[in-house]
Amino acid sequence: MANEVHAPEEQSLATLLRGIISDVAHAVGQRASDAAHAVGQKAEDATASFGHGMQTAADKVREYAPEGGMLGSAARGAADVIDRAGHYVEDKNLSGMMDDMTNLIKRNPIPALLLGLGVGFLVGRVLSSRS
Repeated sequence: MANEVHAPEEQSLATLLRGIISDVAHAVGQRASDAAHAVGQKAEDATASFGHGMQTAADKVREYAPEGGMLGSAARGAADVIDRAGHYVEDKNLSGMMDDMTNLIKRNPIPALLLGLGVGFLVGRVLSSRS
């Protein structure tokens, strides 16, 4: 009875069920995609906001730093670095920074590998000392 012929009603019901399952799977997939996009957009917005906060912090450092002397010069230099980093973070957002990191690793694979190994070793040491 391997070559059984199904009644037309059974075939149309099976076809209908496959269609419904396919539609439900597509809707679930679309909702998951929309949720992932929303999360990604929130991360991009948070990164831009963080960059703007860095720029604001740099302005505060400039505002409260001494006018002259070595301490004032150091504070202005630090504020300039924080300000440039803030502009970079705000302009590039998370995806742009990831692209820059990928390009940096591609241009310098050996140092990136050694740095990754070093960081992994240090994290392992810290975690093993807590146990």
